Amino acid sequence: MPTIIKNVKIVNAEQTIQGDILIQNGKFAKISDEIAAQSGYEVVDGSGLCAIPGLVDIHVHLRDPGQTHKEDIASGCAAAAAGGVTSLVCMPNTLPTVDNPETVAYIREKAALTGVKVYPAAAITYGISGKGCCDYAGLKSAGAAALSDDGRPVESDEMLIEALQEGVRLNLPVLCHCEDLKQAAGGKVHEGEISKALGVKGMSSASEYEDIDRTIRLAEQVNAPVHICHVSTAESLRIIREAKARGVKVTCETAPHYFVYTHEKLLSRDADYRMNPPLREECDRKAVIQALIDGTIDAIATDHAPHSPEEKADFVNAPNGVVGMETSLAATMTYMGEILSMNDIIRLMSFNPAKIMGIEGGEIKEGASADFALVDPDEKWIVDVDKLHGKSKNAVFKGVELTGRVKATYCGGKKVY
Repeated sequence: MPTIIKNVKIVNAEQTIQGDILIQNGKFAKISDEIAAQSGYEVVDGSGLCAIPGLVDIHVHLRDPGQTHKEDIASGCAAAAAGGVTSLVCMPNTLPTVDNPETVAYIREKAALTGVKVYPAAAITYGISGKGCCDYAGLKSAGAAALSDDGRPVESDEMLIEALQEGVRLNLPVLCHCEDLKQAAGGKVHEGEISKALGVKGMSSASEYEDIDRTIRLAEQVNAPVHICHVSTAESLRIIREAKARGVKVTCETAPHYFVYTHEKLLSRDADYRMNPPLREECDRKAVIQALIDGTIDAIATDHAPHSPEEKADFVNAPNGVVGMETSLAATMTYMGEILSMNDIIRLMSFNPAKIMGIEGGEIKEGASADFALVDPDEKWIVDVDKLHGKSKNAVFKGVELTGRVKATYCGGKKVY
């Protein structure tokens, strides 16, 4: 059934217009000041709402296969749709690792039932162990959309160079988790005054930025694009900014918690505020905000990382990670709304991520797949973990009042939330 969204504010990265949208055969068939409804059309009143391109979250952990008590593909995609996410990239550190065509096929088959577009990232090394490069061509043929050893760095320069070069040949973006494991070993939170006060071993900023510097130098050496995941420090951003200025093909992402919180949140000894990289200092938070403003940061992703309440109960021994797909848009609108326009937010959360991945999405335009969300920009709501659509409750914005709420999400013209 054709659907018309009437009198809605249409927000793209480049412009905002008021008008109607006709969705037909899964695509944006027409965008105009006014579209007359015909017999058999569904009409949706968009007054007071924004129509935004579906968010493209390029850093998600679905935990499936192998850890489905935390999340599975169905529940993760339900959380995505509730947050306005219509496309997501799922990371390969599952059990088994996404290092073989069979596991790629398994993810794609299960995802096809959800209505949300899932793009599997395949591992760079077998088992994310650093002990040999995977068969990238075979993974690509099975449907892999990117390469990453997320959760660990690729410590071998030779293996990372091979992945970068093969990524160019096969058109597979390389997404790098940059961390010096020797410097970070045993660290639970950011190394600083708070780690001392807690009596917990910290992770230095250098454990992030020194490996970012190495990764960028290798990409520059072979003239290959590279994407840096979850950037959290001022020095990391200085290195990336300077690399961009000299023409290196580097892009990067951050997550909402890095521009909202600092390591002072850890004084509560609540492991729901522990992730890797960890919350940093106020100077780092401000640097992330500046980098969002000046374009050094290309994308906002979530690093959605579900864990069960039992796993998160022990502050020191809990695994790292927080969930965020259902709150990322609202958190960004709430905390950055006076700094970034809605057009900027769409550029960072939809248009640029789609471009980085080389996938469809990121724009509401005639002929494109009708992947979009209807958002009430003024609705205030409190994040209640018991009402989240994913399996886990480790929400970094739990109990917080946010402004801006997804009212409906469509993917390929079908309502998925």
